[in-house]
Formats: sequence, C-alpha cells, structure tokens
Amino acid sequence: MTAVCGIDVGSRTIKVVLLDADTRRIMEFRKVETTYAPVDQCVKILNGLSAERTVSTGYGRKLLMDHMDSESITEILAHALGARHEFSACRSVLDIGGQDTKAISLDSSGRVAKFEMNDRCAAGTGKFLEFMAASFQIPIEKFGDFALEGQPGLSINSMCTVFAESEATSLMARGHSPQDIALALHQSVVKRSMSMLKRVSVNGALVFSGGVARNRCVTKLIGQETASQILVGSEPDMLGALGAALYAVQQELR
Repeated sequence: MTAVCGIDVGSRTIKVVLLDADTRRIMEFRKVETTYAPVDQCVKILNGLSAERTVSTGYGRKLLMDHMDSESITEILAHALGARHEFSACRSVLDIGGQDTKAISLDSSGRVAKFEMNDRCAAGTGKFLEFMAASFQIPIEKFGDFALEGQPGLSINSMCTVFAESEATSLMARGHSPQDIALALHQSVVKRSMSMLKRVSVNGALVFSGGVARNRCVTKLIGQETASQILVGSEPDMLGALGAALYAVQQELR
C-alpha cells in the first residue's frame, strides 16, 4: 500500500489528509490551529505519518516547501479536486474559510472552468463572523443557530468589519433584537458570496466547503438564494487537503 499526504496550511487551521494511493481511501484526517508558528504546527500535525509524496496547498504552502520536501498546488485546484472526489455531481464550489472566499465553477469533466477569490479583505469570511460573534459575546460555534432565531427585515450595508460592527451597534441602540441583527450580518456574508458565485456561472450541484460551512444559518441562506443542490461534507474544511492528496496520487501514477 502506497500512502500520500495532502496538507492545507490555512490562515486559521492546518488540515492533513493521509490517502491510500491505490484505493483513494482516506486513512487519516488531522487538524490543528495554525497559530503564529505555522511551520512548527505543520511538523506537529505530520508527526508519525509516513507518505511517499506530500503536496501542500493553502496560504502557507510555499512556507512549508522551504522547510520540508513537498510540492504545492493552488487552493483553487486543490478544492476543485477535493470537491469533485467527495461529490461526483459537483459543478461548482463555494469555499468560505478563515480569511478568504473562493467561488469555483467546474466543467463536465471536473476541471476548473472559472474562479474568483477574495483574499485581500476579511469581509464576508469566517474571520468576519468570528469578530461579530465576539462582539455579541456568543461562541462562534453557536452564532449561526443564534442568527436563525432572528426575523428578516434588517440589513447591514457595510462589509468592512469595523463599519459593520458600528452598524450593528447602532441597530442595537435603536431597540432591534440581537437575533435580528445577527441574521442581517449573516445575510450580508451570503450576499457577498452569492455575487461571486454568479460571476463564475453556477450550474448544477454546489459544494459548500470551508469552516463556515458548519454554520447552519449561512448554509440555509445560500440554499434560499440558489436553485442549485447544496452539498456539505461531514468535514467541510477537509477538501483542500484532500485535493492536495489526490494531486499527489496523480503524480505517483505518472
């Protein structure tokens, strides 16, 4: 049995997938916080794993290449490979991670047809929701469920984190319920993501990945905004690492 490894060095977490190259079965999945020492965390998460080939992706992929024997691929290719493998019906991918958002459309063969990526601003990302949850003094894991208790009708016009918090504070001062304001914040995230998706032409099943895919409010709102089938895996933030491992398999077969 030949094992290959895919590692996604993200801004918030580092994910590793160990894959059986013969069967493409996931042998192990690991995840740790990135912290301020990503290389140390990579060494920690890879400890005890043995692989014939390692491929990295994510914002820290080049940093990893400087410290260990590995190849790298773009996040776009990695997420496309991972999503298509996990869901054969996939024709588009929306990945909302800690500090960036990716919208990808695939052709009928599963190749990347078009993509957009927001990696210069935290607006509409997991970091934005994390910051807002903290201002509400609600754990990020519960923020989506809290927002689902709200009623529609409010809007947050600014996607700048600082100005959005100011808008939320102003709405609170006018007597609006925290749940309604939280829902409006989630709607602003979805509005931004849907505009990206529409520009890459969404057709067919949509795979929603990244840590924000665990947020039930965001998932529900995306489902209301598109006629596409929404597919979310049991480990939605694993797809980048899985795609990197699948690329490693392709290289082994050459």
